[in-house]
Amino acid sequence: MRAVLGDLCGAGIGAGAAFFVRFGGFTPYVLPYLLVSLALPVVWCGAVALNRAYEPRMLGVGSEEFRRVMQAGVALIAGTAIGSYVTKTDVARGYVVLALPLVTFFTLVFRYALRRSLHRRRATGACMRKVVAVGHELSTAELVHLFRRERHHGMEVVAACLPGGHAGEQVADVPVAGDLSDVPLVVEQYAADTVAVLACPEMDGHALRRLAWRLECTQTELVVAPALMDVAGPRTTIRPVAGMPLLHVEHPELAGVRQLVKNVFDRLVAAALLVLLSPVLAGLAVAVRVTSPGPALFRQTRVGRDGGLFTIVKFRTMRRGSEEQKITLVSERDGLLFKIRNDPRVTPLGTLMRRHSLDELPQLINIVLGHMSLVGPRPPLPEEVARYGDDVRRRLLVRPGLTGLWQVSGRSDLSWEESVRLDLRYVENWSLTLDLQILWKTWSAVARGQGAY
Repeated sequence: MRAVLGDLCGAGIGAGAAFFVRFGGFTPYVLPYLLVSLALPVVWCGAVALNRAYEPRMLGVGSEEFRRVMQAGVALIAGTAIGSYVTKTDVARGYVVLALPLVTFFTLVFRYALRRSLHRRRATGACMRKVVAVGHELSTAELVHLFRRERHHGMEVVAACLPGGHAGEQVADVPVAGDLSDVPLVVEQYAADTVAVLACPEMDGHALRRLAWRLECTQTELVVAPALMDVAGPRTTIRPVAGMPLLHVEHPELAGVRQLVKNVFDRLVAAALLVLLSPVLAGLAVAVRVTSPGPALFRQTRVGRDGGLFTIVKFRTMRRGSEEQKITLVSERDGLLFKIRNDPRVTPLGTLMRRHSLDELPQLINIVLGHMSLVGPRPPLPEEVARYGDDVRRRLLVRPGLTGLWQVSGRSDLSWEESVRLDLRYVENWSLTLDLQILWKTWSAVARGQGAY
């Protein structure tokens, strides 16, 4: 209902703005266009509904919701153009050119505002879907932790069904309510909205089909997590072969035209940001020099694409001699990372800059030089890379990034395993669209300053 009201408001604002910009006010001549402007919000909601942008699974997460709204706008523009041509209707083209794009734009603005409001409510535990997880203990525990960390998805595991039962036990503080045959009963007992079936040999095609039939009458949503959980949609397609649907997984594109486009995009944007932010960079450099003795910039050797070494440039946030003090500190080590909350080596100004990632702005120079990318895995130290396993070494197949999934998912609060998982997910599924989404989310992550130390 809120999405419909938001679309009506967005369409009303867009239609009204187009009417007054094009006609300037009311006269008898423009009465038909006034009536069109009044009717356009209802027509617009109908077009959005026909494009299935009100389906609950589309709301709140992902880009599909916004893509369907834009598709509705394009379809309505095309339909208006074709309709006016076929019926020989004389339409004020200036009004149409303004109205429909503005309606689409303001609808997207309202949808984004509603999404942010929904995420805030979900952070408090409201508007959550109750999920029954079906699978083995380890995969179920991983799903529980994932949903608890990313609450904006609106999924909360309330019960689990494991092979062999184990009723009365718990998985990650979630009660085990039965075995695989008890799923419909558990759904009814916990008033669940969704059943999530994880990779589980016991849930083969026949068992899954029977489960779907039993859930059909209750309108419970059934979702299946494939074994390749970190391989995103663009690399997977379902193709029927001999009457059997097979999931085809494409290899990640680590070279070629798309990588060239990404490289050009990174360098152009970084160069533009260096020019625009030059007063800020100069001011921060002066502040670093004034508040503590030593140079304004800090240089350190990092490992880039394919294991090549480069010198990263950052604003200095620590006092002189901090590298020598490192071996004497008792660190809160997690995996290969060296991170300390309230690090005594960090200056007061450095704490502020780290919280909002201002110390990383000079890395734009590394991007222009081709050492780094705007988005990518965290740039590691050589001593970290020396201890990498074969799986972790895949992080080095792409350029390290100024920001990345680790930046928008918790920054230094992430565990080593979670940081690696996010970096590998990016390597496997990178795209320019994903880069733009991460860049957009980076602003809010940096503004909040959570997980930065």
